[in-house]
Amino acid sequence: MKRVVITGMGTINPLGNNVPEFWEGLIQGKSGAATITRFDASKFKTTFACEVKNYDSSAHFEKGEARKYDLFTQYALISAAEALKQSGLLDTDFNKERAGVIWASGNGGIGTLEEQVTEFAKGDGTPRFNPFLIPKMIVNIASGLIAIKYGLKGINYSTVAACAASNGAIMDAFNYIKWGKADVIVTGGSEAPVTHASVGGFGSMKAMSTRNDAPEQASRPFDKNRDGFVLGEGGAALILESYEHAKARGANILAEVIGAAMTSDAYHISATHPEGEGAYRAMKLAIEDAGISVNDIDYVNVHATSTPVGDPSEVIALTNLLKGSDHTLTVSATKSMTGHLLGGAGAIEAIATVNAIREGIIPPTINVTELDESIPANIQVVVNKAEKKKVTIGMSDTFGFGGHNAIVIFKKFID
Repeated sequence: MKRVVITGMGTINPLGNNVPEFWEGLIQGKSGAATITRFDASKFKTTFACEVKNYDSSAHFEKGEARKYDLFTQYALISAAEALKQSGLLDTDFNKERAGVIWASGNGGIGTLEEQVTEFAKGDGTPRFNPFLIPKMIVNIASGLIAIKYGLKGINYSTVAACAASNGAIMDAFNYIKWGKADVIVTGGSEAPVTHASVGGFGSMKAMSTRNDAPEQASRPFDKNRDGFVLGEGGAALILESYEHAKARGANILAEVIGAAMTSDAYHISATHPEGEGAYRAMKLAIEDAGISVNDIDYVNVHATSTPVGDPSEVIALTNLLKGSDHTLTVSATKSMTGHLLGGAGAIEAIATVNAIREGIIPPTINVTELDESIPANIQVVVNKAEKKKVTIGMSDTFGFGGHNAIVIFKKFID
């Protein structure tokens, strides 16, 4: 089995349009939430979201090019470009037949679909659809376009597992490289769900916060008064590479991926298992895959979306993971700042976890005014302010509608 390392990262999200801006926003405890600008949401139950700020497609795409891509694909291409630039891969002569893309999204081009169907409904019934409707809408188009742009001819597909999709993509990329099926894989996820359909749909489920008078305080994982998640958008990419391949070309290695696992709750269409049963098994299997114990984990970037049901189930899973151990897990929920990027969540949280390892800083969980009393003493939530701590191994949790659980474990790179 080959070692798998990370040589590049890129992102565009509500806290920043690149990795340094994103990281600075995280450690400052900045909220990305504000009133929705993408459309008039005044009649919706929730009128705010975590949108990407100061976005100008012309800064990234040739004239007319962006019109061919849904926003989720634009975010994917921008994230991949930053990650590939940092990796230095494109400056080398690498085998493109052994380089691939595995990209995640939960909704794909939902904005494009909504726009086209709405326009059709306004008309006289004559089908007048944009010829780019299908290629803009389909979930796999992001992975396809990244491959086309850079000539990557190896493994190429997309993962769809709701909010666990990105970690599923990272896990698959990790395994393909570990098994010797590829040398390099661009992986990650993107989402552009700030649309009428998404905001209305999640609102009707009563899944989102309705703290419309103070959106920047709405995402509050583990707080006793949390009332739902905050929708976010953006994308994030990681360049995964075999250690041998990265070393041979003199790459700067950022961190190592050492374990991953997925399980199913097989319980409910949207709710997590109340006892965190599937989440616990995924964590346990990922730890076994990494060849470590729970005592070795210094930090967990938890899924914690700020919902009354979801957060406690993850705490129970972590508590069960710690049974028989005197170890204390340090955790934080960066969704308190970024909102929930759905299929893109795991990817930006992977970057947050890797940077926590590299910088020795745990980003905070903001908006915690009264910590939920059900959280045990051996789960230490970093609240409201970043905390310095040596982090050698970090774990990232993601869970999705349909009962999908995906866990990835990262380690400080040691040659």
